[in-house]
Formats: sequence, C-alpha cells, structure tokens
Amino acid sequence: MDALDASKLLDEELYSRQLYVLGSPAMQRIQGARVLVSGLQGLGAEVAKNLVLMGVGSLTLHDPHPTCWSDLAAQFLLSEQDLERSRAEASQELLAQLNRAVQVVVHTGDITEDLLLDFQVVVLTAAKLEEQLKVGTLCHKHGVCFLAADTRGLVGQLFCDFGEDFTVQDPTEAEPLTAAIQHISQGSPGILTLRKGANTHYFRDGDLVTFSGIEGMVELNDCDPRSIHVREDGSLEIGDTTTFSRYLRGGAITEVKRPKTVRHKSLDTALLQPHVVAQSSQEVHHAHCLHQAFCALHKFQHLHGRPPQPWDPVDAETVVGLARDLEPLKRTEEEPLEEPLDEALVRTVALSSAGVLSPMVAMLGAVAAQEVLKAISRKFMPLDQWLYFDALDCLPEDGELLPSPEDCALRGSRYDGQIAVFGAGFQEKLRRQHYLLVGAGAIGCELLKVFALVGLGAGNSGGLTVVDMDHIERSNLSRQFLFRSQDVGRPKAEVAAAAARGLNPDLQVIPLTYPLDPTTEHIYGDNFFSRVDGVAAALDSFQARRYVAARCTHYLKPLLEAGTSGTWGSATVFMPHVTEAYRAPASAAASEDAPYPVCTVRYFPSTAEHTLQWARHEFEELFRLSAETINHHQQAHTSLADMDEPQTLTLLKPVLGVLRDTHLLYVLAAANLYAQMHGLPGSQDWTALRELLKLLPQPDPQQMAPIFASNLELASASAEFGPEQQKELNKALEVWSVGPPLKPLMFEKDDDSNFHVDFVVAAASLRCQNYGIPPVNRAQSKRIVGQIIPAIATTTAAVAGLLGLELYKVVSGPRPRSAFRHSYLHLAENYLIRYMPFAPAIQTFHHLKWTSWDRLKVPAGQPERTLESLLAHLQEQHGLRVRILLHGSALLYAAGWSPEKQAQHLPLRVTELVQQLTGQAPAPGQRVLVLELSCEGDDEDTAFPPLHYEL
Repeated sequence: MDALDASKLLDEELYSRQLYVLGSPAMQRIQGARVLVSGLQGLGAEVAKNLVLMGVGSLTLHDPHPTCWSDLAAQFLLSEQDLERSRAEASQELLAQLNRAVQVVVHTGDITEDLLLDFQVVVLTAAKLEEQLKVGTLCHKHGVCFLAADTRGLVGQLFCDFGEDFTVQDPTEAEPLTAAIQHISQGSPGILTLRKGANTHYFRDGDLVTFSGIEGMVELNDCDPRSIHVREDGSLEIGDTTTFSRYLRGGAITEVKRPKTVRHKSLDTALLQPHVVAQSSQEVHHAHCLHQAFCALHKFQHLHGRPPQPWDPVDAETVVGLARDLEPLKRTEEEPLEEPLDEALVRTVALSSAGVLSPMVAMLGAVAAQEVLKAISRKFMPLDQWLYFDALDCLPEDGELLPSPEDCALRGSRYDGQIAVFGAGFQEKLRRQHYLLVGAGAIGCELLKVFALVGLGAGNSGGLTVVDMDHIERSNLSRQFLFRSQDVGRPKAEVAAAAARGLNPDLQVIPLTYPLDPTTEHIYGDNFFSRVDGVAAALDSFQARRYVAARCTHYLKPLLEAGTSGTWGSATVFMPHVTEAYRAPASAAASEDAPYPVCTVRYFPSTAEHTLQWARHEFEELFRLSAETINHHQQAHTSLADMDEPQTLTLLKPVLGVLRDTHLLYVLAAANLYAQMHGLPGSQDWTALRELLKLLPQPDPQQMAPIFASNLELASASAEFGPEQQKELNKALEVWSVGPPLKPLMFEKDDDSNFHVDFVVAAASLRCQNYGIPPVNRAQSKRIVGQIIPAIATTTAAVAGLLGLELYKVVSGPRPRSAFRHSYLHLAENYLIRYMPFAPAIQTFHHLKWTSWDRLKVPAGQPERTLESLLAHLQEQHGLRVRILLHGSALLYAAGWSPEKQAQHLPLRVTELVQQLTGQAPAPGQRVLVLELSCEGDDEDTAFPPLHYEL
C-alpha cells in the first residue's frame, strides 16, 4: 500500500477545533498514517468512525464475517439490509462519507506478516485470544503499534503495545507555560523575577526553560534549555549569569517540554504480568479480577466453540471454575500476586457477557481511538498497558430483579445484543420513553446515535424531541458525525433528526429549531414537559445549562448532562429527590460572566489575554460601531458643527485607526476591513502592499493637528475647535455623507479570509510589544478571542457513552443514589473517575424541611382562592407568614403594606391579581403559577420552596 503524502495541506477550517487539542505537527503525522482495524462489530465501528473523523491518512477495514441481528444493537453503520453481508464491506462507504480526505479500503484476505508491515498501527476488536497473540507477537517483532480491545456486556478491556522504545514527543495537553520577565540578576545563580500577574505557581523545580526578547542580557535569548529552581518567594534560579551582560528590560521565559520514553511488553508476556490503569489498590485488584474473567471467557469459547449463554447459571459457574484454575498473575516474572479471586464479580461478568451495548462500545471505542492517535502522533502518554472498564452498576442491585435466561433469549431483533444483557421487558420500557435532547452539536450527535441504537422512544407510544437553533458549519464536520458537507447551512436539529431515523427507522424523533430559553416558555411549557420522561443536555454554555437544569428541577425531570474541552470530559446525572440538582462550576461561571476589568484591559495589561480583549474592543469600535454611527449621521443629515466633541471623536476614530501604525499585518487587515465597510474590493497581495506602503508619504504632524492626532484620541492639549477647525472637520465628515451607507462588520471568527481575526491578532501583538508581554500565536489568539472550546471526536464519543450507561439506570425504575455515577475523564493523561453523586442538601425552618427538588402545592379550588384565603392556607398548613412574589416578577403581597393597600389586594382572586400587576393572564395550557415565598422576620430572611399554585 502506497503511503499518503504527509506533507499535504492541512484543512484548518475542517479540523479547527481539533487543532487546538493536537497542534499542526501532530495533525500532519495523523494525515500520513496508515491504520488497520480488524473486527467491525460495534466496537470496531466506533474506533473506525473516530479515526476517519479525525483525519487519518488511510484506514483499512478487515472483517469477513457476515452481519447478524445482534450486531445492530451497537454497530451504527449496519442495517437490516446488510444481514449476511460482510461487516467490513457493508461499513466501507458510510465510513468514507464521514471524511472524503481519508482513504477507506477493505482487506478481504487473512492477516499475514507481510500485510502488517504496511501499517503503523493495528487494532483488533472482538478477536479470539489466539488471533490476538499471533498478531500481537508479529507487531511487537516489527515495531508496529498494536491494540486489542473487546467488550462483553457491561465490561470492557483495552491492551496497548507500542514497543520497547517508544518516545512520546509531547506528553501533556497543556501549552508550554510562558511568562513575562520583570528582572534578571547577574550572579551564581542568577535570579529571575516574573512580572506581576504572571502565573508563577505553574513553574516547578527541574522544569526546562528557554528565553526570548530580552534586552541587555542577550546571551539568554534562544539559549539551550536551562533547568530552574523555584524559590519560596516565587522567583526562579536560572543558573550562572555572572559573565552575562547586564539585564535591561523585557523578555519572556518559556517552558520546554521534555520527551518521555515508554517501554511496553508484548501481549504474551503482559497476559500473566498485567500493568493496569487504576487510581487505587482496590481498583487494581478489581481490574486483575476482570482480567482473569476475560481470560476465562476466552478459555470457555475455546473449549465449547461458543460464548456463555445469556444469564445461564450453568455456563456462568463453568466460567468461574475456569478463572479459578488459571495460572496466577505475577508481580514480576517470578513472583505471583497474592490476591483472592472475586468469584462473585466473575460470575456476574459471565452471566451478562453475551450482549453488546452501544454505550459501552462508544466509551471504549473512544479511548481506543485516542490511543491510536497517541501511537501515530506521539502526543500524550499512552496506556500502561491494560485498561479495564466496567459498568456493572447498571444492573439492579436487588438480585431478584435480574433478568432470566428466557427474557434474554435471542429474538431476531435489532436489539438482541441489548436484550441479552437487560432482557426484553426492559427493552419495552426504553421504547415507551419520551425524551428531550437539547443540543444537536458534537455531543448531541453522539447521544442521538446511542438513543437510536438502544431504541429510546422507538415504540409507537414513545418519542424523542431534538432542540437546536443553530445551523451546520464546515468546522462541525470533524466531530458531528451525523452531518455531511452537503448539509452545511442547514438546521442542525432537522439534519440530525433525519440522520437518527436513518440509524433506526423505528425512532420517533421530532426536530425543533426554537431555542429553549425564557423567551419560549409558551412553547416549552407545562403541556410540553408533562409528556417528557427525561432530558439530555449537550450544550456549550453554562448559561444555557443552568436554564435547562432549572426547567428540570421545576418539572421534576431527570437530567443527563455532558461537556468536553479538548481531551477533558464530564458526564453527570441528576435525579429528582435522589441526587443534588445541577450547579454550574463556580470557576466556569465566573469566567463566563465576568470579563476582565476595563481599566486593566485598557491601561494596565499584564497578559496576552488582556491585549486580545483590548484588540477585540477596538474591532467593535472601528469597524462596527463607527459605521453604525456614521450611517445614523447620514440619515439625520447632521452637520459636524452641531455635534459635541465626544460625538466627533467617535466619528473620527476610524480615520485615526489607519493612520497611527504601519505594522504590515495590521495595515493589511485594517485596510481590507475598511474596504469591506465601504463596499470596495480588498487585496491579500502582501508583496504589492509592501511596495505601496513605500510610496505613501509620511504624515506631517503639523498638518494633521488638531484635526487628527497620532494617538487614539484627538490631542487634548489643542485649543477647543474654532470655526476654521470645525469647517475642516465637517469636510472630512462629509466624505461619508454621500454615497451608499457603510457596512458595519460583525466579528466572525471562523472565516479565515475575512481579516477579522488577523486584525485582532496584529493589534494585540503590537500592544504586547509595547508592554513587554509575551504574545501568543495566531491559533491561540483566535481561540481566546473567539471563545472557542477545543474539541476532539474521541472525548465527545466517550462522554456520550458514559451518559448512555446512566440512561439505563434512569429508565429501569427507582434506583438508590448508590447506583448512579458522575464521570470525569482526561484522555490525554489516562484518567477516569466515576463516583456517586451527592445527596440533595436539606434546608430547615422551624418544623419545615426541604431540598431543591421540593415545592409547596396549593390547588386553586372552586371557586378560585383569593389572596386572603391563600395567606390563611399557608398560615394554617405550614405556620408561615410570608412575602409573596410571582416568580421573577411582581410583588403580590408584603406584610408591611398599608391597610388601604391590603384592602385592595386581599379580596382579589390570585390570577386576577397577577393579571392586574403584570398585564398578562396565565397562558393557555399553563398549569401552575410559580410563587416565591420569603419570611419577613426580625433577623430572618429565609427563601422557602417554591409555591406551585395549581390552576
């Protein structure tokens, strides 16, 4: 197989969000990579999908086995029409459609030694142990990175062998730390002081650093990396600087990342001496027992020619016996592990091992694909060497509720793989569910796939509603796999819904393009939520998450919520009266809602973020606000003589912006932006621009003043405008008073040809130079100013799989808090933690106790209650004397009102009073008025549960 050209141009628009995670060098290596995936059941399809989306050079598929019914429970590339057709051949075209830049081919023969030499990475999924050992040995011999992955019901394993001398060039996801220098002393050691505001606590003893931009002590600029020592006061010892020139000013210190070497054992050795990824000794023991369970399952298959039957107690006991008889695991080549086998765990694994589940393969397939990328790109630390993952907590804790062999028997159904684990009765529960999915972006697409394959809402009485107001952009295609290039510009909700129906024709899915926010509560109101069994949120802002979570709390609906940032991901579940309600992280909320102080951004910048915020503000003033102001002037035919000085400054700022600087990128970007404002053709010819700038006369400050100033404002020292100056200014302004109106420019971050980002980057870079701040590159500047969240397909798929596992628990019926899991993962550093959610906090007031899920209910009655009777009810039933407000709106009652005001309000019916105060009657279909109660005591200001006044 010919190698693809690794130097071909990188499609930065398509991979923009992924580039922020991996970087251009890693992406170039990925584009030239050759990967073989053998085994195209659900797990293999997930690995292949992620690799194609992320742009590997070529992907070869191998699986000659025919498609069967149980494949359809987790293999989203197959359908009923593919039954008896080769899995690999049936999957090829749909995989190729995900990314036409990737060569997707099928290998129909055996896997031979010569074939393996064509690939950098080989992945086996759902393979027999004999095949794993044969291929793994050959790969280890020839230096081909090898992975083996498998899921059995609710447990999964992943093995990685990258050879005995594998160098990781970039071990961590974080960008190298850069900070501005305040001073460097001459001495042994030299002491470097960082500028105020620098993140000194991120440097560590032994870090390697280099230097740039230093004036005076130039010997340090671009020197070989130096090791540092962090002192107690935060200053840094940087080695001997005695013979160097005296430090003058400026400069930056930058961390240098160190490569690391990984040494992996071959599979035959690692089987008896497994290194497992785990966070504690208890998890290590658990993983070792799962390791023995998988070995016993392979042994059972070898002896009987089939896997254990679903929930067959005889087969399960046979597997336990085989595990008990296995050779003990070893700490070293000679020393056995003294760990007792958890036979109950092995038994449960065997009973549920016959099935295949979409959430499980999504999770493990994402991790496996990330390991493939690590092997190709040499970015991030690979696994060492085994990973075991189980979600056995999805099974009922009460043994009496476990499924029977009869309930799990094969039925010739697309859900056979799932029925083998949970039974047909549970499958019917899934089909009857009504779920709301908010967000059809990257996570939303992955969740829709999971929902379609598990059959959520796929019955006649079930349904799924997808809400998303956005339209598809090209940059979405590298992660949002339900979309194709021909879908760009179309509504995400509509395209995603149609694609989900393609995955499962039984799926009852309705797309809605109205936003879910306070402006649409007449659409997503009481009637809408009364039909919803649960909500899944796949949103990219904490403001939106908080609102959706508040709706779930109000209507007492379970909430499944997930988010990602690069290789970080989270999947959380919130159950009414069982777990705490959703709360946005405090740090995230603060960063989203609280911008940098204006004084810091404008006058005292100390970080590149400050300069970018300033440059973004300049873009708004120069290219949007000024055009809007001038257009307003044209419409009003206002003379400059009629305007005060602040108005004049606003109008003249665009002119000042182009005359004050000659930095090439700044000038090129600004000139093109002004051309766009005036409807003129622009130019990207850098050579022509350089020559043109040489021909321009240098501005004479004497002629410019006081009409124009070389600074950002008019010269404040000049005298007030007299008649002659007013005439000159008026002439300048009249240039804009004829012809078509200007076009205000709305900042757009994703179009790299419009010069928007170029202007902001150039302006911020100049400001960094002025203040001695280390600038950031264009990609990082674009991410910061565009508030772009780094994203990668693997993390997205992983969190969707984790949410799918929690969905099983939510749908199955009442579960204790101990059954649910919050999950946090970091694929770059092989970190996964799953823990039980917190219980809802209990609040008290005298005899009352409540949580955030509780509310007081009062029926309106026949005839409807007056305000006076409502107050009497609260006093009699709860002993409360309260202040009452309509939720987020008007005050209905306060004890401190005058007798006259109380006499006016108390006899009114509650709805009559609400209409009188707000001007609006309850909306048609509205079932409750939400009233807020608070106590008016001497020292108490208690917020009580909301009062639901039932209409």
